Amino acid sequence: MACFKLIHLCVSLAGFIGVWIFFFARHGGSVHFTNVDYMICAVYTVVLFLLFRTYNVYNIGYARITDNVAGQVISDILTGGIIYLIGCISLGLILNPLPLLAVCAAQIIWDILWSFTVKQIHKHLYKRRHTVVVYRNAEDLKRIEEIRYLEQKFIIEKYIENPPDDYKALEKELYGFESIIVSGVNASLRNGIAKFCIEEGVHGYFAPHVGDVIMQGAEHLSSFSVPIMSVRRAYKPPLYIIAKRLFDVIVSFAAILVLSPVYLAVALAVKLYDRGPVLYKQVRLTKDGREFKILKFRSMRPDAERDGVARLASENDDRITPVGKFIRACRLDELPQLINILVGDMSFVGPRPERPEIAAQYEEEMPAFSLRLQVKAGLTGFAQVYGKYNTSPYDKLQMDLMYVNKMSIYEDLRLMFATLRILFMAERTEGVAEGNTTAMDESGAVPERSAAANE
Repeated sequence: MACFKLIHLCVSLAGFIGVWIFFFARHGGSVHFTNVDYMICAVYTVVLFLLFRTYNVYNIGYARITDNVAGQVISDILTGGIIYLIGCISLGLILNPLPLLAVCAAQIIWDILWSFTVKQIHKHLYKRRHTVVVYRNAEDLKRIEEIRYLEQKFIIEKYIENPPDDYKALEKELYGFESIIVSGVNASLRNGIAKFCIEEGVHGYFAPHVGDVIMQGAEHLSSFSVPIMSVRRAYKPPLYIIAKRLFDVIVSFAAILVLSPVYLAVALAVKLYDRGPVLYKQVRLTKDGREFKILKFRSMRPDAERDGVARLASENDDRITPVGKFIRACRLDELPQLINILVGDMSFVGPRPERPEIAAQYEEEMPAFSLRLQVKAGLTGFAQVYGKYNTSPYDKLQMDLMYVNKMSIYEDLRLMFATLRILFMAERTEGVAEGNTTAMDESGAVPERSAAANE
């Protein structure tokens, strides 16, 4: 499939370069490509490639075609906008945006045609694999329930629940399958299955444990004659910390200024609906368990928690006002958190802050949940981009630890751009199940696919 990806990228770049030559680099009827023109074409190439990677637009086999097209469209629009601003600044004039808009429109049509064509080719080239699912209990099976969206990849022929701990007792049942999906089994059995996959050339897919994610960030020490892996609390160079804070201050301040009309409009709508307070303040946790008051535009009735019980928003929650439903759907209720970022309580990227009461309940069942607090809380993060509004606490913890392992300026920028895509995905706003006050079920357990939503 690599050749199809290369064709798509080359055609995308050729279209832009052609338009730039004939509309922006022409002087007196001839083409004069200056250093600025070369620079702009190079920037376009780099930005488009990075955005394609950010939105996984070439993840043909595992993503739905609508997800691929959506990622490509967002990449086209963002790249076109960035290049237009750079072009205007570099050339010192206001360029006619119509040629670039035409490029974006043509690019979107090309993306749709390419995606549908390659999807069909992929189906013929790569046959579905005969698959067995090995899991401990119903909750572990629910954790990987999204495999049903991958019917083009797997033919699930067998489910093995609560397998024996001894791998040798299970080995015979694994022969004949081309893929094995594993969730929730103990480490010894999982290691045996992984070894079997390598020896037999079988594709193995494993839902990780928290310990696995922690070890992903471990450092290999070469000072010993045996393999030694070192783990420690999250640490980043002072230069990264300073750069991250400067970015937070500059961007949050600029965003507040630019979005001030939106702030005013939302504030008026909230106030005029029921005459209640505009802002909603709630105690949350940030780095090392420090408490702060998060700011949101109020989306619920003023007496939403009159009984004093801390609870998350549920599906079809009658406490949410009509204005609240709109601003929550558009994520406008989160805008005041730019002030939290500006004053230093939060960062743009990091684990979403939980309420102390709810975090304490999670930690009773899952003590490792506090490991999320190694870094400052964020407006967006790994769990927000790759999870859902109703991602379970256990999975949220793992995704936040993945971010801790990979923290960098590039990773922060990548997650911020990736967040733009989820703003248009309705399933990301699902609440907890009716009757639950937290993402744990009524028995106090943490269900693998229940929600860990905020407010």
